[in-house]
Amino acid sequence: LPYYRIGGGEALPMRMIHHVRWFSTNHYVGLSPIEVHAESIGLAQAVRQYTGKSFANGVTVSGVIERPREAPPIKDQGSIDKIVDQWGQKFGGMDNAKKVALLQEGMTFKPVSMNNVDAEVLGILKTTGTDIARIYKIPLPMVNDLEKSNYNTLEQLMIQFVVFALLPWVKRHEQSMMRDFLLPADRRNYFIEFNLSGLLRGDQKSRYEAYAIGRQWGWLSANDIRRLENMPPVPGGDIYMQPLNMVDAGKSGGDLTNPAARAQLEMQHAEIERILAQ
Repeated sequence: LPYYRIGGGEALPMRMIHHVRWFSTNHYVGLSPIEVHAESIGLAQAVRQYTGKSFANGVTVSGVIERPREAPPIKDQGSIDKIVDQWGQKFGGMDNAKKVALLQEGMTFKPVSMNNVDAEVLGILKTTGTDIARIYKIPLPMVNDLEKSNYNTLEQLMIQFVVFALLPWVKRHEQSMMRDFLLPADRRNYFIEFNLSGLLRGDQKSRYEAYAIGRQWGWLSANDIRRLENMPPVPGGDIYMQPLNMVDAGKSGGDLTNPAARAQLEMQHAEIERILAQ
């Protein structure tokens, strides 16, 4: 059986460790989503670092200072560095953007045009963000990417999020907890399950219509409905109702020992007598 060694200490058996694996190549050691998609995440980090450094160094006033062709070259490197440093201090960076510069000795400033990489930075940033959302199967509108969004209701978005993003992780955790937290004998009577119904409740109108159907046909009580809506129970709210025109197919008159069934039968007889009396 596999065992675990934490911090180089004592080896612990598998039954002492709760281990939830994601993707695995050998069924023992799991690979994290970050490890599997390291290239996509590394690209996103590199693009953000490049963008940050570009803005820090100034992207508005960026170019080359040219001297006239006939002017003698400046051979002193210290003088060159002084001119460039002074230019950078006065006109470099976002705080100095749009300032007016004065050039002497016939010098001119030629801005450097944006290259293809700079022009596509925004698209690259958006693509990398989309790739990371795909790693965890998060719907793009949930990460504030609303372009080409065709969701009509929040209910549809939540269903997609629960089914494709949450449910695979929920099943992994449920199965791992059943394996690690319950003995084989306990699994006959107990099970571990995450309740995701709260995320699938939909809008208020749809919920109330579903509650009405469940209440009418007898599988929901008033307190069941109040519990689903995070409301406290009420006295007498645990009674289950059913339509008067429904009886047990194996019985002709219902169970007369049950007060509710007896009352229901009496109401049916009264209704029949009323109809016959007309």
